Amino acid sequence: MRKFDLQIFAADVIQGKKIVYLYRVKEDEATLNGAIMAFTTENERTKSKDADTTQTKDGPIRTPGTLEQEITATAILTKGSELIPKLEAALDEDKLIEIWEANLAEPVQNQQNQFKGKYFQGYLTELSYSSNAEDMVEVSTTFGINGKGADGNVTVTAEQQDIANYVFRDTAKTGA
Repeated sequence: MRKFDLQIFAADVIQGKKIVYLYRVKEDEATLNGAIMAFTTENERTKSKDADTTQTKDGPIRTPGTLEQEITATAILTKGSELIPKLEAALDEDKLIEIWEANLAEPVQNQQNQFKGKYFQGYLTELSYSSNAEDMVEVSTTFGINGKGADGNVTVTAEQQDIANYVFRDTAKTGA
């Protein structure tokens, strides 16, 4: 029996916290940067196609349907959140939303704060608040994506990276 050193493969895996999503209502592109949903607990991007089947004398033929894509996010609601109310208003008013998926595990060589990623546009199709007596309030969102998105480099500022991932801070005061 052949043995493998699985530690070799462990270096190639990407932790879920390294994939981050940034959101912006499209009409705000001139005045606002994309924003990360603070305290995100889970994201998911799903692609699917229905297929029609036609029976022939030689067997079935499958015809693929239209690509459908969704991006979902679940986060803990924070006091003073600016992003969630903007997204909720965009849902109410059928406003287009821009979404960036950035892989913080794959920085672009010689480009500060640039990461491999994808860009999407779509609409918020579902927003729910879950608040039980024993846990924090969770906000769940579902975005219906137009088209298939585009590959590219995504800028994630140091501040946005701090929101996405706690960064060590020392005990010394930082200034005024």
